[in-house]
Amino acid sequence: MKFFVDTADTAEIQELEATGLLDGVTTNPSLIAKSGKDFKDVIAEICKITNGDVSAEVAATDFDTMIKEAQVLRAIANNVVIKLPLTFDGLKACKQLTSEGTKTNVTLCFSANQALLAAKAGATYISPFIGRLDDINLDGMELIREIRVIYDNYGFDTEILAASIRTANHVKDAAIIGADVVTVPPATLKSLVKHPLTDKGLDAFLSDWAKTGQSIL
Repeated sequence: MKFFVDTADTAEIQELEATGLLDGVTTNPSLIAKSGKDFKDVIAEICKITNGDVSAEVAATDFDTMIKEAQVLRAIANNVVIKLPLTFDGLKACKQLTSEGTKTNVTLCFSANQALLAAKAGATYISPFIGRLDDINLDGMELIREIRVIYDNYGFDTEILAASIRTANHVKDAAIIGADVVTVPPATLKSLVKHPLTDKGLDAFLSDWAKTGQSIL
């Protein structure tokens, strides 16, 4: 499974990139607004930090303007992925950009039918939003299961990018089902390493080591 981080905070991206755990970055208008920086400058900076795919979302809702914005965004760096909304114009733009060799991430997916259409349009990634479905008492993880079955049935190359991840269990469950990618906030990614028994065991080891009075250095 690939790990993408869902943030526009370049300091956090740099820290995670150094671990070797990071495969890419996703951004959206809300995250860019939170950064307080110029959109294109932020994307350019992120693309310098990581060689992985970096999703940059168009702001337009009509096909013609989506394509114009995509041309600007993909000129920033070779690892920019154009993020498009799951609408008819978004799918049309996805088809054209894919045919031109540009990677795409179709976002705001909330149904298996939507995911099927995105794959038919040639999307590189489909982003089903798990947490937002859970918020309205639907099973977000069931959507991942349905998409996995459909894509496997027909051999679609589109990668399932599980988004709106809220918990460590979301990551685990998505991995068990077979999502290709998860995109998570930095804090959630860091939380995956934590376990109380690990902390307890390390404390015991350190205590015993201190009693020896030895030093490795």
